[in-house]
Amino acid sequence: MRKIPDWYTRSLTPDEAVRGISSGMQVFVHGGAATPTTLLDALARRTDVENVTLYHLHTEGTAAWIAPGMQGRFRSVSLFTGASMREAVNDGRADYVPIFLSDVPSLFSSGRVKLDAAIVQLSPPDRHGYCSLGTSIDAARAAVDNAPMIIAEINERMPRTHGDTSVPFDQLEAFTHTDRPLPEHPPEPETAVIARIGELVAALVEDGSTLQMGIGAIPDAVLARLHDRHDLGVHTEMFSDRLVDLVEAGAVNNRLKAIFPGRIVTSFVIGSRRVFDFVDDNSEVEFISADMTNDTGRIGRNPKVVAINSAIQLDLTGQVCADSIGSRIYSGIGGQMDFIRGAARSAGGKPIIALPSTASGGRFSRIASVLSPGSGVVTTRGHVHWVVTEYGAVNLHAKSLRERAALLTSIAHPDFRAELARDARKGIVG
Repeated sequence: MRKIPDWYTRSLTPDEAVRGISSGMQVFVHGGAATPTTLLDALARRTDVENVTLYHLHTEGTAAWIAPGMQGRFRSVSLFTGASMREAVNDGRADYVPIFLSDVPSLFSSGRVKLDAAIVQLSPPDRHGYCSLGTSIDAARAAVDNAPMIIAEINERMPRTHGDTSVPFDQLEAFTHTDRPLPEHPPEPETAVIARIGELVAALVEDGSTLQMGIGAIPDAVLARLHDRHDLGVHTEMFSDRLVDLVEAGAVNNRLKAIFPGRIVTSFVIGSRRVFDFVDDNSEVEFISADMTNDTGRIGRNPKVVAINSAIQLDLTGQVCADSIGSRIYSGIGGQMDFIRGAARSAGGKPIIALPSTASGGRFSRIASVLSPGSGVVTTRGHVHWVVTEYGAVNLHAKSLRERAALLTSIAHPDFRAELARDARKGIVG
């Protein structure tokens, strides 16, 4: 592809760039740190469109397009519900689709959701005329490959990432040029509870393991305790700052992996500027679509996969609720089941659900006799293996309902164990 000199002279204002969106369109919106907030804010200023459907994973930044007054003009469809969307989803002003992250790209590539446009945030074009999808490939790869119109925010601060990330500049219908910081999520300080969970999970990670972890205090606490391990690999849907520490400590080299040996595999990253700088032009990090990162067959081919995921609530049979608080949607299915199953298929793999034993300042036990009414089961009791709280680590695989109840009661908060044991004896758990 030819070099594109002075490409920025073609930049439009945000309001001009989104003029191609018209009533009735189905539009993909880039998510995570790559959320094209500048264009979305401009879109929200449009008063001449109606019934525009916006499909997305979790988004960052302002969300004027789902404000109460936007009904009839824009409809959000969350394939994973982030913090900015929870109120709208639970109030009925936006929709939530429960779906495995591994299945999201095929919605667009198969035409099941026929996109009319994709609004994305990209890096500036390189000397060959290619932009990069930057920090979030996940479903964006399938969206830009299948949407007939691509509208972009080209941000000078978007990292240029390696892998399946390229977007030809000359395929853009319109773009606006910005130079703004990406939204950041620096690591959270550890509490005593989180530190203990981190210790217990880290004890399950052997040399030569392949790691999958998310964002948040528990994954951070685990990663902080793995600096003395050797030959670790990473095949994950996402990662954050603490993995950078682990790479710099020499614990991660990816040499034993079967899939993309020698490279960290991910589909998106979220964190502070440190993680964005780490992935910028880093050939050690391979960004690929979520249908590949989260494919259970690929995951299972790696050795000793340790999948670290969390939950909102478990019942005494091992059913995991991770996307709702009762019937109120909190997040999404995401990749939890993909990696729990993939780790189970790995030689020496350890699927782990890790969570504090209580919620709301100790008023509620996260291990319950039965799930709260309306709760969705993200990971079934047939898929659950390891469960970890600050009170211990237990393996439920191949255990009976009676054995599971006893094991989970043993790692519940002491204030709730008698009640849980009593309910188990009454036969509430089967």
